Amino acid sequence: MRILVHVCCAPCFTYPHKRLLEDGHDVTALFYNPNIHPYTEYKNRMEALEKYAQIKGTRVIYKDYDMENYLRGALASPDRCEFCYSLRLAEAAKTARQFGFDAFTTTLLISPYQKHELLAGTGEKIADEYGIKFYYEDFREGYRESRELARALELYMQKYCGCIFSEKERYYKKKP
Repeated sequence: MRILVHVCCAPCFTYPHKRLLEDGHDVTALFYNPNIHPYTEYKNRMEALEKYAQIKGTRVIYKDYDMENYLRGALASPDRCEFCYSLRLAEAAKTARQFGFDAFTTTLLISPYQKHELLAGTGEKIADEYGIKFYYEDFREGYRESRELARALELYMQKYCGCIFSEKERYYKKKP
């Protein structure tokens, strides 16, 4: 299959990319992450993906950084993660359909820190809406290997999911 893979970051792409190629799929990456904040973090992740793509000879489609649209939607949503998954997977589905891919998926499926069931359900819902297959595979078993691959390639590895809300959760400690 020709699969478009939404990529949150290069380290999370290493293992799914390897697995999909092993299974004989034609893989193209999509970098669309308006949730990532600050912009320097976004640039670090994009540059790491560019480096990985150059090393592996992988095609990548880059979409614009639309942080304002993301923030408006996230602040209005009762579940910010669900909004974020929907926003990025809808863009992946739309792009996959536009360029004639057979399916789309996401590297978010590798993370033990994401809401996996919500993510998979959102992918299926978006697939129905856009009329294109959501390729589901639980990549979490390869999480540790993805970190090892990223270190071996000297790829930038972030410390939080990327959104301003997760950055706050990571660093902000309420005073007693």
